[in-house]
Amino acid sequence: MDEQTEISTAKQAADDHLVLAFGRLQGAANRLEYILGRALEQECGISHLMFEVLLILGRAGEPGLSMRAIAQEQVLTTGGATRLVDRMEAAGLVERGEDPEDRRGRLVRLTPLGEEKAVAAARVHVENIRRYFLAPLPAEDRERFAENLRALSHSARDILPRLP
Repeated sequence: MDEQTEISTAKQAADDHLVLAFGRLQGAANRLEYILGRALEQECGISHLMFEVLLILGRAGEPGLSMRAIAQEQVLTTGGATRLVDRMEAAGLVERGEDPEDRRGRLVRLTPLGEEKAVAAARVHVENIRRYFLAPLPAEDRERFAENLRALSHSARDILPRLP
């Protein structure tokens, strides 16, 4: 896969093995996002993005996270994160509270309902991950595949702040 290919036509571009490999990765991720996100919406009444924020807040624990930290974790603008948290607050999943280290700051944390929703949604999500993400792969390849995805994710995360 390390060989260099010269691309001089649109057909060569479309058929390039690296372009195809990345396209398959992106296509699989988009389709799985749709399948798993739709299941969360239908079975739990929350979007996949809301679920991700519940997980981020669950991982953070008390006293919570700033809007900026949530936005950075989800690669959202602070305005986008604020609108999402507003909807989650209206649904009773999160609450804003005082920041003990910054009197002007506010932190977002899970409510008891948000904690319950995170647990219920995680149970649904894990089962769907097993069904749609792992089951199609040979059992002997699953662990290595997960390790490779982690490496790709960390590499992309580390590069992201340097982007213009």
